[in-house]
Amino acid sequence: MANPLKLIKNGLIDENPTFVQVIGMCPTLAVTSSAINGIGMGLSTAAVLICANLFISLLRNVIPDKVRIPCFIVVIAAFVTVIEFMLKAYLPSLNASLGLYIPLIVVNCLILARAEAFASKNGPVASIFDGIGMGLGFTVALGVLGLVREFIGAGTLFDITVLPEAFPRTLLFVMAPGAFFTLGCLMAALNHFRNKKKA
Repeated sequence: MANPLKLIKNGLIDENPTFVQVIGMCPTLAVTSSAINGIGMGLSTAAVLICANLFISLLRNVIPDKVRIPCFIVVIAAFVTVIEFMLKAYLPSLNASLGLYIPLIVVNCLILARAEAFASKNGPVASIFDGIGMGLGFTVALGVLGLVREFIGAGTLFDITVLPEAFPRTLLFVMAPGAFFTLGCLMAALNHFRNKKKA
């Protein structure tokens, strides 16, 4: 079995889904106008990813090869439904903010990619840790992206005003173009540090 810490580090740094693999971009760019939305979306996706990885790993010898993708989608959709109901019941304001992007977790290529590339080929324990690592990597990336965009665009952090009213706001950052710009800058910074570390 692969080292659990290595699997978690892999998801957080080496193969970060957002900054390195550049997958799952739809929710990454759409919901990160605030840190709360980014972290909420990241944790929801992480919960689905961990549960789906576990169940797909347990069923990997039962699912026929020809129908594995539809089976993976059914498993993922079941967990997305559970997460959506839990958000509606316990965090209705977050559910309203994320809106349609919660049901769209079903077709998030991050979850399907990990099911195909890892969970369907490895045991349950390794698959859980892979899900934890990738889920944490996705959550951290969305959280950081949301923090930067919210701070520069609205002068707040977690909806608490931190910049005085006199400080100019750059509203572009909480709009769609700001998402692309912030993501590009954060990816460039991460790649710079990774390359510097290798040298």
